[in-house]
Amino acid sequence: MNHRHELGDWLMLLALTAMWGSSFLFTKIAVGALPVEQVVAARLAIAALVLIPLARALGRGVPRGVRLWLFFAAIAMVGNVLPFSLITWGQRAIASGLAGILMAVMPLATLALAHLFVPGERLTRWRIGGFLLGFAGVVVLIGPEAVLVIGGEQGPLLPMLAVLGGALCYGTSSVISRLRPASDAVSTAAAVTLLAALLTLPGGVRAGLPAASTLSLPALAAVLFLGLMSTATAMIVYFRLIQSAGPSFTSQLNFLIPLWAVGVGVLFLGEEPTVNHLYGLGLILGGILVARREPRSAVG
Repeated sequence: MNHRHELGDWLMLLALTAMWGSSFLFTKIAVGALPVEQVVAARLAIAALVLIPLARALGRGVPRGVRLWLFFAAIAMVGNVLPFSLITWGQRAIASGLAGILMAVMPLATLALAHLFVPGERLTRWRIGGFLLGFAGVVVLIGPEAVLVIGGEQGPLLPMLAVLGGALCYGTSSVISRLRPASDAVSTAAAVTLLAALLTLPGGVRAGLPAASTLSLPALAAVLFLGLMSTATAMIVYFRLIQSAGPSFTSQLNFLIPLWAVGVGVLFLGEEPTVNHLYGLGLILGGILVARREPRSAVG
């Protein structure tokens, strides 16, 4: 076994955990100073400005075929525009760590969608059990306090549902990506990001220029991190890790990212997860673990 290669896989896994797990922290900082539309548009524009020149520098040609570009458009909308918008909007009202926990349901949503649309991806009893366990975790997370109206202010139910909607979008996008015609990973990432940036540009322009008094160096740095690291660099590392270590190894991200999101929220924003948040996280991660278990006959 090549131990150097193994170390490289772990380093890429940790890098992805840091880039995607920290995106909730930086989104929380960014929406404190900028409109949601501008945060999303800027993030995607920065990523496109990195990925498109990279694809050209690597000699990747422009993907061809109307059907392939229709898939790109669907992935851009469902895998970028909608989830980025929903999660960013939701994070105006909920903690970054809670958003990271809610996003952990994505692989469970993917299992259910793959059962319907991907040949050979049938729901087993383990996957059904894992899905139900994860759903119980979501119920614990939301809790009755999320729908309460106290002092004329609505509880965080809608923001939490928005983040869950983003997780469902990511699950849907992963299924669409698996069904798309074969295409190069780097050129696919560049094309999808370009389309997503163009789709969000009008909303970013309509939001107008933010007031100088609301702008801050941390907010601008947060947007830059989201574009350069959490979107552009993370895409490249993710595709490379999938190719190097395979999807099973990469799926450990589902356990690491929520834990990282909670940790950095506590460390840098002073967030305090409630007992329900920790119970909910445990149930969701337990659901993922159960869903990954396969019958002995399928393994042997």
